[in-house]
Amino acid sequence: MTRSSGQTLRQWLLSDRPQSRRQARLGRAYVVWRQFSANRLALAGLAIILLLVLVAALADAIALHDPLQGNLAQARLLPPGSDGYWLGTDDQGRDIFARLVHGSRLTLLVVVLVGIIAAPIGLIVGTVAGYAGGWLDAVLMRITDIFLAFPKLVLALALVAALGPGIENAILAIAVTSWPPYARIARAETLTFRKSDYIAAVQLMGASPMRIVLRHIMPLCLSSVIVRVTLDMAGIILTAAGLGFLGLGAQPPLPEWGAMIADGRRFILDQWWVAAMPGIAILVVSLGFNLLGDGLRDALDPKEAGQ
Repeated sequence: MTRSSGQTLRQWLLSDRPQSRRQARLGRAYVVWRQFSANRLALAGLAIILLLVLVAALADAIALHDPLQGNLAQARLLPPGSDGYWLGTDDQGRDIFARLVHGSRLTLLVVVLVGIIAAPIGLIVGTVAGYAGGWLDAVLMRITDIFLAFPKLVLALALVAALGPGIENAILAIAVTSWPPYARIARAETLTFRKSDYIAAVQLMGASPMRIVLRHIMPLCLSSVIVRVTLDMAGIILTAAGLGFLGLGAQPPLPEWGAMIADGRRFILDQWWVAAMPGIAILVVSLGFNLLGDGLRDALDPKEAGQ
């Protein structure tokens, strides 16, 4: 359905009587964006994350030095700004700026893969448990409680120790420990929708339980799960950095930010930049995800938006 000649795009998007599903979806997206963009801190968080993605995509062009090979004889532990090394060098003579830039790819890899693995698992477990109820709900939630009983970092450490060190095993371990909160949120949302008139009408039309869960309940729970995943990204980054710091994540010479902090802790008093620069990178990116998550929560949660 197209706009009439006398309608502006804004009026068409904000119409209280949309003429098509496309118009309704675009109108909803426009309202969410207006609420999100009104929050300056949320826009700052979005800018940080977009900058991280841009840096990761253009890492080869941005970094002027090799992140893996250094000049041990002439460039060891140079301070920031020396001989073209903007953020200094480490104990192997490697450019810290180049390692941070290339390390952003590992950071994005971790948060994206953990989100792709953990969010669907939690969404499926939570919606199935909430809609089915009974013994299936009890079994799935007790399994969830078992995972929630352990601190995330401790459980991730145990899993990586069993699987062996490496970035792949670290991602799998973090994903396995990250899904229970999403399951709890999805179950709580499903319990509020399960007895609604909307779901009752779908049941009367003969829809199967699987179709109801997949096509009607999961989309309703998706916004809450997306907000929680975004807010959890900072914790995922810190967990990955913790594993890297302990030598259980990305292995040398990969430029993982937690491993870079571990390498620089011996020089923290005299050559502070070796550990401080990756620490600042972790702080800024974690702050960006937190600000973005807060903005998404305010924009997607109608209860928050109405306050």
